[in-house]
Order: sequence, then C-alpha cells, then structure tokens
Amino acid sequence: MSTKFQRRPLRRRLAGLALATMLLTVSACGGSDGGGSDGDQVTLRFSWWGSDTRHQATQKAIAAFEASHPNIKIKGEFGEWSGYWDKLATTVAANDAPDVIQMDEKYLREYADRGALLDFKKDNAVDTSKMEPTALGAGEFSGGLFGITAGINSFALMANPQMFKSLGIAMPDDKTWTWDQYADLSAQLTAKSGGKFHGSGIASNEAGVAVWARQNGEALFTPDGKIGVKPETVANYFKFLEKLRDSKAIPSAAINAQNMTIPIEQNYMVTKKQALGYTWSNQVAAMSKAAGQEFQLLRMPSVTGKAADNGAYYKASMFWSVSARSKHPKEASEFVNFLANSKEAAEAMLSERGVPPNTELRALVTPKLNPTETSVVKFIEAIQPELREAPAPPPVGGGNVEKMVQRYTTEVLFDRLSPEDASAQFLKELEGQINK
Repeated sequence: MSTKFQRRPLRRRLAGLALATMLLTVSACGGSDGGGSDGDQVTLRFSWWGSDTRHQATQKAIAAFEASHPNIKIKGEFGEWSGYWDKLATTVAANDAPDVIQMDEKYLREYADRGALLDFKKDNAVDTSKMEPTALGAGEFSGGLFGITAGINSFALMANPQMFKSLGIAMPDDKTWTWDQYADLSAQLTAKSGGKFHGSGIASNEAGVAVWARQNGEALFTPDGKIGVKPETVANYFKFLEKLRDSKAIPSAAINAQNMTIPIEQNYMVTKKQALGYTWSNQVAAMSKAAGQEFQLLRMPSVTGKAADNGAYYKASMFWSVSARSKHPKEASEFVNFLANSKEAAEAMLSERGVPPNTELRALVTPKLNPTETSVVKFIEAIQPELREAPAPPPVGGGNVEKMVQRYTTEVLFDRLSPEDASAQFLKELEGQINK
C-alpha cells in the first residue's frame, strides 16, 4: 500500500499533535477582540467553510445580526474545507480559536471532549424549544450539548429520472426495495444503456458502512466511543461492492477512486455517466444545478425491504459551536441563537446548510425555495416516521474514518485486498486511531 494512503500530511499531523497536547493545558483565555462588559463594543470571530453561495448567504445573515445588535461586530473567517481543519486545530492549540465555529460531526466530539467547546446546556443562551428533537440530539453527548444543528439532512440515493425514462425502466419503489433489487436494477441500467453509463456509483464516505451496520443491528461507533461494528459485517459490505463491480453495476475501480475526490462539476451524476448515486440530501440542489436538471432523492435499500429497517437518520449537516475560551461567551451564544432561531437569518440562508431544524423557520422558508430544494424538504419530512436515533458522533481519533473507508474500498475494488483482510485491517487501524 502506498505511503500516500498510510500517512496524513505532515502539517495535519503536527496540527493534530499540537491540539492534543495543548488543549489540556492552556488556560481559559483568548479568542476574540474588542471590549468586555454589556453595552461595550464587542468583536466576535466567526469561522465557516463552504461554497461562494454559502459565503454570500452567511454575510447577509451577519449583516442582519449586526443591524439588530449594534454593539457586536462579527469578523468572518471563511475558508475551504481542505484547509479548514488544519487551521482550526492550530488556532485552538495556540489559544486563539474563533469565538463561533461552524463545526462538523466528524470533529465535534474530539473538540468537545478536550474542553474546547462551550456546553450550551450550562450556557442556556440558545433557545432549542422549536427544534426537532432528533436533530437537536445530534450535538448532545457526555451529558452536554456542544453543537446546535445548523441544518438537517439524511444519507440517501439520488436518481436521474431522465436516464430511467430514456431506457424505459421504471423508477424503483424506494419504500420496499432490497439491496439485491438495487444491485439488479443498477446492473440492468448499465447493460441496457450499452455501457454508455453505469447504473450506480458507490458511497465514498463512512455513511455507507454506518448505514450497513445499522441495518444489521450494529453501529460504527457506540455512544461510549468504541467501535460497534463486527468484522464480518464490514467484510460483507466490501463483498457487496465486489458484486456491484463484477456485474458492471458500478464503474471500474479506477473511476470509483477518482470520483471520491473530484469537484462537483466532474461528478459522474453531474456529467450523466451514472443513473444513481449516493449523497447527503442537502447536496442535491447543488448537484442538480451543476447538471442542469432535477435529481430525485430515494430512500436507501434495506435487507428486509422495509423502509423502517433501512437505518436512516437525521444527520446534522453541520453545527454552530462556541469556543470554551471565548472572552465573550454571552455574545457568542447570542449570535448562535440568532443563526438558529431568527427569521432574518433563515431568510438569508434558506436551505443552504440543509433543511432548517427549527420547524417554524422551515415553514417560513419553504415557499421561498426552488423546486429541487422544496423536494428535499418534502423528502426529509416524508422519512421522519421511519427514522431511528442518530448514531453517536465519532470519538476522539475517529475523525479520519472517511478517508480510511475510501482507502480500503479502493483496495478491495482493485483486488489488492480481500474483503476479509480489508475489514480486519480497517478495524485494526481505526481502533489504533481511537486508542491513540
């Protein structure tokens, strides 16, 4: 296996080391500029990642907040996903974290368990009364609430209805389909197209393994931060991917490896080279826009053919968190409360970060959405009765599981590792990361 797959970049490892060693020893200070007491001018630093569209929407929300809070200035720190986490780790370790942080599930527990994030349960400055309980619970663990859900989504399949129609193949009944039916349909699409496109892609993140585990009564991670999936379950997941590859239901190993990291404009769904693809529901609008047509969300297949058994859950697309070392925790929480509960913020950001978890704001913005965005809201609401409790956030050290799943998936599809060996090595490596 190449060094590229075995090591993280030096910068990331150094930043991670700094975070691990310094978070436990730094004193509670630093974080923002400006004055201190109520009524004085306060400046809060606010960091987020995302597209230009998100940047513009967030700036509108900031402007609305500053207009209604003249004593608070928001200094935005906007960046790309690729460098966001290295920068955050470095600033937190240097005791210079932003006051308000757009946080991802992969790293929420890692920062919270090291004392870097404010516990909103103790703070009591954010109103959570109008939020869906399943969405709110995503940021809750270890007795505290460390992230306020900014938007909700769900892992699903995305279909290109035009491709189905062009081949005279009916769209599947996503309330009753099984994995075998999904595999047969995907192979049929490839064959009937004459190889012009493939029936499906693969899940290029850990959600595929997590859903597979949930359908087998297991979990990728347990609430106490342990690995909760059995080796044979992971091996069976890899075997299923082999089955899809061998039937040409999915593209080649090389193409699948490439699709894990390419920009959205080059994605095989966007370029109409596959009819089905895995996605988080909040990504459908951007994918549809890039493709110039509307895609349709489908529930995940299940072992039993029952939608209630497909392991679906509401995932926080991202969170609002506050640094535990902010000089102005009251004002920072006030800003988070504005982002989560104000009409002005909702109208500025609409569904850019996912379906609003505040049900009143969701009803407010839905009429303002385009058809694709509206269909996402309808999908999220339609699956609500079928949902299970959201899985536990990754434990400290578990934030790199996505890259690990991608790497071992690639090894299996290239026949460099058997499903059994890939499963054993994946779980051993993951255990080592957590124990570290």
